Amino acid sequence: MSSRVHAGEDAVEVAAPAGVVYGLLADAVRWPVFLPSYVHVERLDFDGTQERLLVWEVADEAGAPGGHVRSWHTRRVLRPQDRTVVFEQEDQARPGLVTSGVWTVRPAGETRCVLALRQERVLPVLLAADDSRLRADADADVRSRLGLLRGAAEQWEELDELLLSFEDRIRVEGPAELVYDFLYRIEGWEERLPHVEGTRVREDAPGVQVVLADTCGAQGGTVTTRAVRLCFPHAGRIVYKETLTPRLLAAHSGEWSLLPDASGVTVVSAHRVMLRQDAVARELGENTSLLEARRHVHGWLSRADRQALDLAKWHAESTVRRLR
Repeated sequence: MSSRVHAGEDAVEVAAPAGVVYGLLADAVRWPVFLPSYVHVERLDFDGTQERLLVWEVADEAGAPGGHVRSWHTRRVLRPQDRTVVFEQEDQARPGLVTSGVWTVRPAGETRCVLALRQERVLPVLLAADDSRLRADADADVRSRLGLLRGAAEQWEELDELLLSFEDRIRVEGPAELVYDFLYRIEGWEERLPHVEGTRVREDAPGVQVVLADTCGAQGGTVTTRAVRLCFPHAGRIVYKETLTPRLLAAHSGEWSLLPDASGVTVVSAHRVMLRQDAVARELGENTSLLEARRHVHGWLSRADRQALDLAKWHAESTVRRLR
């Protein structure tokens, strides 16, 4: 099949050290915390230099509130010595649509650098009928990705205080399938969990849920969030990323995972959060420190976790008792 190539290239100056920016590029697994459109990055193989990734991202599309979730495989070569990342990715939904390119980071002083991206998109002719629009899309995509990386990297001095990771777990004397069923059927949570006031679920593809939820906020009132959930029943995992977050959170991703053994299952809820620094004073008071904000968010999310974990345990164990 004949094809056409659409190339885009640009560069931006970043107010962060070159090593920080390269580290952000190289650590793709953490992109969902730093980059708004990324839902989940799964590392399939890595030998220290070359890696294979499976990536899920939300693309805004008309008629799909909350965006359309797309995925692709990416092969990358990491070259820390010259701070470049070479990549090639193929869209899973449209075989033959291949994007390749290279990220480059050049120092421009101790705390500044230049970040460049060049990428080429190979399209089958049937998909490349509108050359001018596709060229504009390719250029816009390059500028968007550069801007997002720059925005994340320029917070480098505050990241240790803004980032928060933690997990909660519970032991369940029951089968993993019953626990997973409860976690998967999130549309029923409003009738069972006191902090959930309502949910609307869209599942355009099996195992890919877009969930709009109204919950009780930490300061009272109702908070509306939107999350993309990727459900892997055979692995006992549900990975999610909030694409519409409470005002205090710049990013929130996490995972429900089931660890079965001979007599039951341990259920783990893991969170990765980045605080929105300019919202701390507005939401929690003028004199609130980032440390106090971290404790507040940890407690708020853990209380919601505990409600869901306790109910998952009750659901599985009471079902087992009824069947005996």
